Amino acid sequence: MNLIDDLVSAAPAIAAIRRDLHAHPELCFHEVRTADVVATQLTQWGIEVHRGMGTTGVVGIVRSGTSKRAIALRADMDALPMQEFNTFAHTSRHAGKMHACGHDGHTAMLLAAAQHFSRHRNFDGTVYLIFQPAEEGGGGAREMIKDGLFDKFPVEAVFGMHNWPGSDVGKFAVSPGPVMASSNEFKITIQGKGGHAALPHNALDPVPVACQMVQAFQTIISRNKKPIDAGVISVTMIHAGEATNVIPDHCELQGTVRTFSIEVLDLIEQRMRDIASHTAAAFGMECNFEFVRNYPPTINSAHEAEFARRVMESIVGEANVQTQEPTMGAEDFAYMLMAKPGCYCFIANGDGTHRDMGHGGGPCMLHNPSYDFNDTLIPLGATYWVRLAEAWLAAKGS
Repeated sequence: MNLIDDLVSAAPAIAAIRRDLHAHPELCFHEVRTADVVATQLTQWGIEVHRGMGTTGVVGIVRSGTSKRAIALRADMDALPMQEFNTFAHTSRHAGKMHACGHDGHTAMLLAAAQHFSRHRNFDGTVYLIFQPAEEGGGGAREMIKDGLFDKFPVEAVFGMHNWPGSDVGKFAVSPGPVMASSNEFKITIQGKGGHAALPHNALDPVPVACQMVQAFQTIISRNKKPIDAGVISVTMIHAGEATNVIPDHCELQGTVRTFSIEVLDLIEQRMRDIASHTAAAFGMECNFEFVRNYPPTINSAHEAEFARRVMESIVGEANVQTQEPTMGAEDFAYMLMAKPGCYCFIANGDGTHRDMGHGGGPCMLHNPSYDFNDTLIPLGATYWVRLAEAWLAAKGS
């Protein structure tokens, strides 16, 4: 691998910061200590800091030369509301909170790049370092944009990166087009009429109606959308009743919908709404249908994805830059890609053998209580950030 030497030598110190962040996880919009750590480090390195955007967001500003051009690099900072199973030295000190998705590592990689930028500034223009809160369900990217992120810090393109367990360290994955899905939630309440379970003819039972809906929703996937268009409808909760001899007066369905395009999402929402209302009506009942659109699909710009690929190949070689297989997981970096051209890539996190003694018995997978970020990625991810910014500003500035 073609790593930057001073990033390799600085990696242990940055890894110590990463482990400190892992030990002190903070949930969305409450990343106060994390933001303090980030801002303190940037300030110590002589980097201009802007705080408070999107509640707890931090933006570092590194300028060099005279060019007005700018690029943005983004890392997320928040943790997940889950209990950690690991017992090594840097395990979470806060019950029910854990860095189980590697945002501590994302922050560390961007901090490592920031330190290098502050020392060398081998570019003509501005690099904005975006440390974003609330990726895990809070829409921190959206909130930073609402607060004027790209108005105050105008950029040509924005780039993000996420660690990806299961692939060998030293590999990247990047592709143009959709790479992560939209995330949406629904809640359907079927209103029937309760009664004695031994006398069903005196009641309007919402449970079989709910069963009909669950089955019918899958026909949207198999019969309404084009077979080549991806879409997922998962009913994940069914709540009804409190006793075995009582027909409940209502039944509640909840779940998620994932798509790679807004057009398919529009189709699914409308068909679900129609099926729910008409199925309930067919049984003499009514239903309340709620559909909440959370994150839009994450769609990489073609030019920026290809540019990122070339930078990755210069670091790890062409064979180690893979096609990014789209995932039905969601990512609020999508909001930034709706506002600006850009690219969101994956960096391989390994198979979990990097974990210290005392790790949990589960796999080192995202959102798993035995997960831990692989610190050997810090100089690699930071090298990518540095080479990307330098190449971007040089290529378009000539």
